Amino acid sequence: MTQHQLTNRSASFLNSALGLYNRVAVKASHQVIKRYSTSFSMATLMLSPQIRRDIRNLYSVVRIADEIVDGTALAAGYTPAELGTLLDDYEAAVLAAPAQHFHTDLVLQAYGDTARRCDFQDEHVVAFFASMRRDLTASEHDPGSFEAYVYGSAEVIGLLCLSVFNQGQPVSAARQQRMREGARALGAAFQKINFLRDLAEDQQELGRTYFPGTTTGALTEPQKQQLITDIRGDLATAERTYPALPVQARIGVIAAALLFEGLTDRIEQTPAAKLLEERISIPVTTKLMILGRATMKGLSMSIYRKKQQA
Repeated sequence: MTQHQLTNRSASFLNSALGLYNRVAVKASHQVIKRYSTSFSMATLMLSPQIRRDIRNLYSVVRIADEIVDGTALAAGYTPAELGTLLDDYEAAVLAAPAQHFHTDLVLQAYGDTARRCDFQDEHVVAFFASMRRDLTASEHDPGSFEAYVYGSAEVIGLLCLSVFNQGQPVSAARQQRMREGARALGAAFQKINFLRDLAEDQQELGRTYFPGTTTGALTEPQKQQLITDIRGDLATAERTYPALPVQARIGVIAAALLFEGLTDRIEQTPAAKLLEERISIPVTTKLMILGRATMKGLSMSIYRKKQQA
């Protein structure tokens, strides 16, 4: 086919082709979150359709970066020395994605559209990849490096989600600051819960000990309880900001928070030594019940706000 024949196609035909490609890209991203995280996938069902798609698109990029540093790339034949370059290349592709309207990578195609419309900040993306890079070199953390790691790996993801929630909506500076505090706290809580849940795998398979003051192969009950108390503090901070969230996102956020709160409850009831041996999870039936609770909580919050405004 000649260049003239390509450029002579009608705008409607070309737009239709791009529209189909974009829809396929979104479906590809949906499969990533569906296969890798039952909890987050279920929570996104409680979001409005556009927000749901955008959150799934964001999750897919985050997931792929995780797979680069967590062993999948090694299984595919990359050497440890090559992982840094692979991660650098992916970071560059993610940062460039919003400026390009066509990608041969379907996940980047979907993500680029989301990042462009929702005005993702490069500083948040860079902070995320900085934390991923630490996973290639750091096996233990002190309080300072732990705080920096959690900020980049989780808190900025909360801030990027906030960019999705607020896309196209006027938000006062005070309300924005309140939501930012909640987003960071919830992101931190999720990450710390994941660290406790994945303790066995992180230490035995990946050689990582995230929590400062703990050692590989050991976790005492007092240490576990201190971590649980810290997590519950983050969850409480986030909960106080839920009323400030846009109604289209509120129930989905509450659902995710309640799912992880339920996981925290199970971890608290599990002996510390057992966390070093197995991964704790929540049955699907329990997750469905939690989604129902989230719906009721979100609806009652909306009704209360309407009464206050009446």
